[in-house]
Amino acid sequence: MMDHRDRLILALSALIRAEREARMALEQAIADRTFSPDMLARLAGREAIYVSQEDLEAAEAFVLPDPPTGRRGTA
Repeated sequence: MMDHRDRLILALSALIRAEREARMALEQAIADRTFSPDMLARLAGREAIYVSQEDLEAAEAFVLPDPPTGRRGTA
């Protein structure tokens, strides 16, 4: 059974992936010059979320399981 922290981690992980996919799609559209007027209007109306690559990597590292330490009960 998942607790609230597990659900939060999964939700944040999904958000990070979605932001990465959106960024990659935007970069590809810019490179291909395939913006439609409708797409530009949607982008202009979208709330900007500023997340750096470093932020994404730190968040992804946070949600990865801890590697086993080989010692039980020690931190």
